[in-house]
Amino acid sequence: MMRFLLCGAAMIAALSISATPSRAEELSAAVGKPLEKAKGLLKAHKFPAAMQQVNVAAAAAGGNAYAAFVVLEMRASIATQEGDKALASKAIGELLASGRLSHEQELAYIQSEIGYSAELKNYPATIGWLNRYFKAGGTDPKMHDYLINVTYQSQDYAGAAKMESAQIAAELRARRVPTEAQLDLLAACYRADGDAAGFQSAMTNLAYYYPKPDYWENLIHIVQTRPGGLSDRLTLDIERFELALGLLKTPEQYMELTELALQGPLPGEAKRVVDKGYADGVLGTGPQAAREKRLADLVAKLYATELPTLPKREAAAQGERDGNPLVALGEEYVSYDQFPKGIALIEAGIAKDQLRHLEDTKLHLGLAYLRSGDKAKAISVLRSVGGNEGAGEIAKLWVLLINRA
Repeated sequence: MMRFLLCGAAMIAALSISATPSRAEELSAAVGKPLEKAKGLLKAHKFPAAMQQVNVAAAAAGGNAYAAFVVLEMRASIATQEGDKALASKAIGELLASGRLSHEQELAYIQSEIGYSAELKNYPATIGWLNRYFKAGGTDPKMHDYLINVTYQSQDYAGAAKMESAQIAAELRARRVPTEAQLDLLAACYRADGDAAGFQSAMTNLAYYYPKPDYWENLIHIVQTRPGGLSDRLTLDIERFELALGLLKTPEQYMELTELALQGPLPGEAKRVVDKGYADGVLGTGPQAAREKRLADLVAKLYATELPTLPKREAAAQGERDGNPLVALGEEYVSYDQFPKGIALIEAGIAKDQLRHLEDTKLHLGLAYLRSGDKAKAISVLRSVGGNEGAGEIAKLWVLLINRA
């Protein structure tokens, strides 16, 4: 959390800007002499002795408002340098209530009170002082950030989220990128408040503007734990997305994705995954190297033997009553990077209708367009994906990634 406490030197500087007293307000010797002693003792860091002299001066001040004011200034300065936050805050509060401060001095002291109340974890008081700072004409933009932080610390998550959202919206209207800290705090507010939709929105912006692995992983987790669950059919699609982001790191993850692709059956995709695993040094080097080699050999064999069968299977698929065989064949062609042929077959299958999983098919068609290099068409198709099993959420992740790129 940001801090706005005035250090001892800054406090002394603030004290030095007091208005010059009139002749009627000059200090008597009974007040002035102990204060001079207090100054010397303060300079020597003899804080208790300095405070004793301040108490002597306070007793001599009587009902003299100006003398009482100067005594308060010295008491605040000693308490500040000694680190007695409670006493310093009390003295500064009395100075602010005196009506004798210049505008510059008032703002400086309010900032001190903001810092002290925050240090003492008195968040309602901190928020009150912050509001007084703005009302007094304070213009430091950091104070707005601080107000949001303190509101969050006081566990008013909805209030903090409202303020942070407004600040982020203002940044976007001004065509400025919100800071990572702003978006991160907004996400924290929504998460603490149990606002799942707000949290997902904030994480989406974090992944878009600051595409770190942690933010993408949070978004993926949101999709995986969506209300109603994620269909097991879409496990391949989740891991396919993780591969695109570089989030797959272990041999087990690469082998699982390879096996899912083979079950597709998508031998071309399986081969791409295996090839990448070996190229990146993830596969073929660990204790499971022999098992990984057997899987790689199987992939290579299927890759070679399945491709020649596609034309014959196409003729059979065209004769089927529904479009499912055409879609499956089209996706297999796409796995071999034969995009025009594969896309045409998927679209023919959609047109034939009676698909078991239309939204899955639209998701895969969008990805086929993406791999073919047609990003505009890919985005158009992906944005049309819906359903209640998770395909629509995965499609949104891909659109975010494409737009980010």
